[in-house]
Amino acid sequence: MNKKKIFKLAKGFRGRAKNCIRIARERVEKALQYSYRDRRTKKRDMRSLWIERINAGSRLHGVNYGNFMHGLIKENIQLNRKVLSEISMHEPYSFKALVDVSRQAFPGNKKIAEAAPKKQGLQLLL
Repeated sequence: MNKKKIFKLAKGFRGRAKNCIRIARERVEKALQYSYRDRRTKKRDMRSLWIERINAGSRLHGVNYGNFMHGLIKENIQLNRKVLSEISMHEPYSFKALVDVSRQAFPGNKKIAEAAPKKQGLQLLL
């Protein structure tokens, strides 16, 4: 890359990295490596965030993430994880309907009856 392009890319860097060509070239090359790498890790991070949101939403209804997704696949509901996470956050009634469909499709999705909470400490005496 020529000097003009290096300095244009190094704009905003601190110290001599913005105005000394040798240091600026090294910093720009490293910055481009980081940006290339992080464009890929961003995709991974977003997928894991979507999975966490779906898991949290499905556990509210007594089904874990793996069983929920397995039930959706068996029912041939082809919603991707991004859409499912948005539904779980912004449309809880629609998400509950999806959980119910998943529960019926996969027998491992039995609703666990919520028992009375166990007493602890001084509550045992009362």
